[in-house]
Amino acid sequence: MNAVITHNPSGEPPQVHSDAALLDFLSSLLDYTPTIPDELAEHYLSRSGFQCPDIRVTRLVSIAAQKFIGEIASDALQYCKSRQAAATKDKKGHQHGKEKRLVLTTEDLSAALPEYGVNIHHQEYFADSPTAGTAPSQKTND
Repeated sequence: MNAVITHNPSGEPPQVHSDAALLDFLSSLLDYTPTIPDELAEHYLSRSGFQCPDIRVTRLVSIAAQKFIGEIASDALQYCKSRQAAATKDKKGHQHGKEKRLVLTTEDLSAALPEYGVNIHHQEYFADSPTAGTAPSQKTND
C-alpha cells in the first residue's frame, strides 16, 4: 500500500494519508447526492471541454461548487445583516428587539463576490432612440 506523508509547518507531527482512506472517500461519493445535480455539473463541465466518465469526479466538482456558493451566500448574508442593522439604526435611532425579515439584495451579493475573485458590473442601459422603453404613443387619425 502506498502512503503519502504531508509535512505540517506548524511543528505538529506529519500526517500519513493512505490509499485506503482515499479509496474510502471516493467510494463514499457514489452514495452521496450533492445539491447541484450531476446533469447540471456535467453540462457545465462539458461546455468547458472536460469529459470524464467517472461520476465521482463530477460529484467532487459539485461538492466544491456547493462549498464555494455556500461561502459566498454566507458572506452576502453578513453584508445583508449589517446593512439592515445600519438602516434600522438610522431610521429609528435605536434597534428594536423584534426580529425583522432579512432581504438579500444584489448589492449584498456584489459586496461579497470580490473577496472570491468574482467582479460584477451592472450593464449600462442603451436605447436606440429617446423613446425606447416608454409607452407607445397613441396615433390620431387626422
